[in-house]
Order: sequence, then C-alpha cells, then structure tokens
Amino acid sequence: MTHDLALAIVHHWALLLLIAALAAEFVLLRQTPSADWLRTLGRVDQAYGGAAMLLLAAGFARVFWSAKSSDFYLDNPVFWAKIAVFVLVGLLSIVPTVRYPRWLRQFKTEGHLPTEAQVEGTRRWVGGQLLLIVSLPVLAAMMARGIGH
Repeated sequence: MTHDLALAIVHHWALLLLIAALAAEFVLLRQTPSADWLRTLGRVDQAYGGAAMLLLAAGFARVFWSAKSSDFYLDNPVFWAKIAVFVLVGLLSIVPTVRYPRWLRQFKTEGHLPTEAQVEGTRRWVGGQLLLIVSLPVLAAMMARGIGH
C-alpha cells in the first residue's frame, strides 16, 4: 500500500508542477519580451517538459505496479481518454517548445525579439494546453470512482 501511495503522490505532484509551469508560461507570454524574458521562458518550458516526463513515468508505473491491476486501467475507456488528452496537450506543446529556443537564437544572432503577434500566437497554443489539461483531474476522479470500468 505504501508503494501505491508513493506512486500516487508523485503522479499528483508531477501534474501540479506541469500545470504550474504551463500557467507560468501563459503569464510570461503577457510580459514585454527581453533577453531575460527569453531565458526565463526557456527554463520554464524545460521544467514543463520535465514535469510531463515525470507525470508520464509515474502514471505508467501506477498502471503496472500499483495496488490495482493493469486491467483496471487498460480496459477503461476513461483511462484512454486521459491518455488522449495528455497526447493532445503534448502535441500542442511542440509549437511553443520549438519557438522559444528559436527566438533566443534569433535574438543572439540578429538582436531581434519576437513580435507581439508571434508572442500572442504562442500564448494561444499555451492557453489551449491549459484548457485541455484541466480535464485530467476530472477524468482521474471519474476513474477513482469506477466510471468506465
């Protein structure tokens, strides 16, 4: 039971860290671009990626090494909805993750910061991720109550 609890705690903490990093990106994308802003945005995005990897690892560890059998998860359409949301959020995250280092390189080589339109467009990608990510705890609560199984 302690092992299962530890996996659940790590899983929940990773989701909270992921949401916090994503919210930080969203807020940063409202600020005026600068060199420091670009570096901070890159670091926050790296934290976001690390949290996503930890969330994924802890989640799959729970599927195969928790108190519930893997069938509880793998036979549950709500679990697959969670996976689909996570994958969709991951796909949406590609655009900002590619843009931040490109903006930093462009600033270092050409001295240009991203335009207001580029920043606003990227903010919409991050906002889309935030809108989707909040469904994960809802789907998790459904699974915890046996919905879909």
